[in-house]
Formats: sequence, structure tokens, C-alpha cells
Amino acid sequence: MTADDPFMQESQTSESGVPTRGKVVPDRFSSDELFQRIVADADHEVTSGTRELFFSGLAAGFAITITFLLYVSMSATTDSTVAAALLYPLGFIYIIIGGYQLFTENTLPPVALTLERLASIPTLLRHWLIVLAGNFAGGTIGAVVLAYGGVFSPEAAVYAADIAQAGVDTSPWSLFFKAAFAGLIVAGVVWMDFAAQDTISRIVVVYLAFLAIPLGELFHVVVSFTEAVYLMLVADLAVQTAMFGFILPVLLGNTIGGVLLVTVVNYYQTSERRLEVDQFEGVRRLSVREMLLGNLAGRSYVPVLDTVEEFVRDSERYRVLVPISNPRTEAPLVELACRIASEREKGTVHVVHIVQARKELILEAEHGQRDRITAESKRTMADLEATGAEYDVEFETSTIVSPRSFEEIFDRARRTRPNLVVMGWGDDQIWSSARAERPIDELANKLPCDFVIAKDRGLDPSRILLPTAGGPDSTLSAELACTLQASAGADVELLHVVDSADDRDAGERFLEEWAREHNLEGATCTVDDSGNIEAAIKREAADNTLVLIGATEKGLLSRLVSGSLHMQVTSEIDASVLLTERPSDRTFFERLFGRGSRNKIADRRSSGGAGSKFEDGADEIETQP
Repeated sequence: MTADDPFMQESQTSESGVPTRGKVVPDRFSSDELFQRIVADADHEVTSGTRELFFSGLAAGFAITITFLLYVSMSATTDSTVAAALLYPLGFIYIIIGGYQLFTENTLPPVALTLERLASIPTLLRHWLIVLAGNFAGGTIGAVVLAYGGVFSPEAAVYAADIAQAGVDTSPWSLFFKAAFAGLIVAGVVWMDFAAQDTISRIVVVYLAFLAIPLGELFHVVVSFTEAVYLMLVADLAVQTAMFGFILPVLLGNTIGGVLLVTVVNYYQTSERRLEVDQFEGVRRLSVREMLLGNLAGRSYVPVLDTVEEFVRDSERYRVLVPISNPRTEAPLVELACRIASEREKGTVHVVHIVQARKELILEAEHGQRDRITAESKRTMADLEATGAEYDVEFETSTIVSPRSFEEIFDRARRTRPNLVVMGWGDDQIWSSARAERPIDELANKLPCDFVIAKDRGLDPSRILLPTAGGPDSTLSAELACTLQASAGADVELLHVVDSADDRDAGERFLEEWAREHNLEGATCTVDDSGNIEAAIKREAADNTLVLIGATEKGLLSRLVSGSLHMQVTSEIDASVLLTERPSDRTFFERLFGRGSRNKIADRRSSGGAGSKFEDGADEIETQP
């Protein structure tokens, strides 16, 4: 070796203190490095959407048909068990090299993420169920094609039925333990697949490992499911017998074999620094309750990088959380939050920069990139701190780097428990790339605190228009109007719309009483008797700079995210718009089985007219495009 050889460097000292001539660079990954790669891949998997997972699983299930087809065809033409099994691994090679989702493959990466308390058990089960459903759907399609497509020769068709019948006739205990060994093999293949550094090595590992399944007369759940469906189609196998006497024992065996015999053992052979925790300073892993219950107990997933620091919640503080995607362009939003917080004795503004990272941001090779992201975020956020100082509020900043920008808002709100969330609304805002493991409708209708969503057209609070017909969300609008009246000297105009001139007196009495109850006695009260709320708002907004609109019982935030809220008035006026929404109470049953819609408010304050049809004006604003 020459002095320039990269493996020969200046004299070093070994860990034991013995001088060495050079430092040896290993050509294999350590257990910790393997674990890091597996967790990175699992992060990619658990943040995938339902559609992506299902169709990837469906492709894998159909690929298993190739294994079944080739094994049966070879077995029907040869008496050699080894020769018959030679092409058995081909379907699995397609799946693993092609990156499809196979259930038995998923007994390693997502479980590793759960063991690290970065993902919850409900998240793991959701992932498994979607992948398994996709695998079974693909296997069913393949079995139908094999049964009715004339793919098998007559001899092969008979042999296929015989193979499936042999599996059904095997005792459940034998099926379970044979499947457990198969699960061990598959999970071991996944571990070795991450250790391999070239495609040829990966193919060889996958081929030899899966060749052991037919040679050892073991059972793989997706192959077994395909066989069972085929037998049900060509023979008289009962569904109950196939599912409970054949598929279920194999499924349990594969799962337990993969999870207990490989994943947990491999997990405990790694060191305490397996995830290089120093790269995750400030990241709080899931609590035990969160790991067991997921979002029902708080949150179900930890983002790739989160710079928030642990803090002790001060119940006397009024906290305003401001999630932003671009610190350079969303300064007016931060200023609005500071105005609101400044009117509280202990106002605190927490600005969180949510950076949507690509799913492939890996743990062991992207430290420099993540450091650059957080350093740049910190630098741009520093420009916003002057705003906090100007309004004399306590100012906090943090950064989240995650594939799922939208759900992080709710996770952060549940963790830091603010009184109010102020966020921007527009195509370039956070929800333009809304990605979450839970349905958006469920997230947006289980608000952890008050929400204000701002349509920024300057956010000038000098002249405020507040349409109202009563209700808790217009009460939030009134609170904001009072705050801006005090902090910015805003002039406030209240608007109430009735059906006709006959209702004007009742409308004026309602509006005067509502203004008195919400400390807005000095506001201008306007009653419009046209019955057309949208036209009334557009007409009055022409003389104002800011319009406050509260949610109906159907909610605003969920509709904004889904794009189903058609508020034409917000695009036809020049004023900025603040949409306000308060949390609504729903029963546990409704959260489990309902779509999460808000409860209707029974105590309408309006005495009649158009205002009685909606909580605060938003229902009548909605128009079909």
C-alpha cells in the first residue's frame, strides 16, 4: 500500500489505547447503520398514503401469482423437488427488488419504527391492514386468472389443486410453526437486503432465502391465500375452512416469526446510539399512551426532524401558534399573531416553520442536508423575532422537517397546547400539500384549540367588518375584533342580514344586544334587509380592510383543506379575510364511526330571517360554482 491509500492514514490509537499504523475503514454496515437504513425506509412507508400502499400491495399480491404459477408448472413436469422449486423465488425477487409492499416484508421496518417509539401501534396496524388487503386483492385477481384463464395445462391445474388441498389438510399447529420459520426467513431477507450494497448481491440473497420455503415445505401467507382462493374456485373448499383453518394460522405464524424471531432480536443487538440520538435533539418520542393509542392519546408519528424544545406549560400564558411555510413572505401573519398576543398579560407567540421534506430523506446520509435546512430556517426566522420585540411579547421559534406538513400543525398544537392557532390560507400555504396518515376531515373536525385562518391581502386591521348571526365561532370573531380594536385602534362594523324590512326591528334589537354582550358597544351596527348575505358582505366590505367570518356547524377548516368550501365573496372583495373556528365536542362513538362533522348549535341567537339559517353567515356565503 502507498501513503496515499485511503485505508492507510496517519498513525491512530485504537479504542484500547494501542497505537495502530492506520485506521481500517470497514466495508460492511454495522448493526446500527443497518438499523438506521431500515428506520429510514420505514419512515418512507408509514408516511405513504392509503392509495399508494394498497396498490403497491396489490402489485405484490399479483406478483405472487408468478411464484404459484411457476412452482405448479415445474412440479407438474418433473419428479425432482429441487427442480420444481428453482423458479419459486421469482415473484419475490420482483417484489423486493421492485420495492412493492409485501405483508411479511413489513414485519421488520415498521416494527423497528414502533420499537423506537417513532410510530404508534395503531399506525403499525393500519399499515399492515392496508398492505395485507392489497396483497390479498392481488392474489385473488391472480387466482381468478389461473382458474379461468386457461393458463395451466390440465396436469398443472390438477397439481395446483392438490398443492392447495395439502395445505388445507395440514394441522393448524403445523401450519403455524412452519409459517413462523417462513416469517423468520422473510424478515431475515429484509435485514440482509439492507446490508447488501449492490443489486446482484440482493438478488442472490432473495433467491436463496425464498428457495428455502418450498424446499422446507414452509408456508407464506400470500402464497397460501392465492392457493386457497384457487381451490375455492375450482373445487368445493368452504370459505370458513380456508380462512380459519388455513390462512389464519399461516398469517399468525408469519407475523410472530418475523416480529419476534428477527425484528426484536436484531433490535436488541444494536447499541443505544442506533439512531444517533444527537441528530434528534429536542425530539420527544411518543409516550407510552401515544404508542399504544396513537392520535386518541395525542399523536401517532414523530417527524424526521423537530427542533421544538421541551417546556413546562404555564397555564397563565396566552399562547398563539403560527405555522408557516415561508418565513420571508408570511411576516404579516406573524405580526397579526403578535397583535393578538400583545393584548394579553402574558402573551406568547410560537412560530413553527414547517418544511415539507421528501420521503427519501434518510437518516445516515443526509445529516449535512438536514443541518443546512435547519440553519437556513433559523436564519430566516431570526428576521421575525424583531416583530415579537416590537409588540413586547415572548417569541419562540422552531422547525419541523417532515413529509407530512398539514398533520404536523395538529400534532404541534396538541403538544404545546396553545390557546389559538393563526395560519395562512392560499394555494402556496401549508395545506396545498396536505399529507396526513389520518383522514383530513377527521383531523380538521377535531380541533385542539381555536383556529384563525387568514386570507392575506395586507392584513390591515384598521376597519373591520364582522357579519354575525350568533354562535360560538362568531363569538371568537368578536373576541378578535375587540383585541384588534385595542391593539390597532380598529373601527368595527357589525353586520346582520334579515329576510325583509318586516324583520329589521328584530334584527336591530338582536345586533345591539349581541354587541353589548361581546363588549362591542362602540361598533357600528348595520342591519341589511335584502336577505342576500353574500351581496351584503360584498357591499359593506368595500369600506373595510378586514372581514371576520366564523364557522358554521359544518366547519370551515375541513372544507378549506378539501376544497369543498366555495366562498365566492372572499375572492371578490379587496379586504383581507379571517376565518374563525372553535373546537366542537363529539362523543367517542362519533369519532370512531362518524365522519367527524361538527354538532349543530341549538341556541340560535337570531330571531328570524336569513341570519337564522346559519351560525354566523358562512352557510349563506357558500355558493355552488
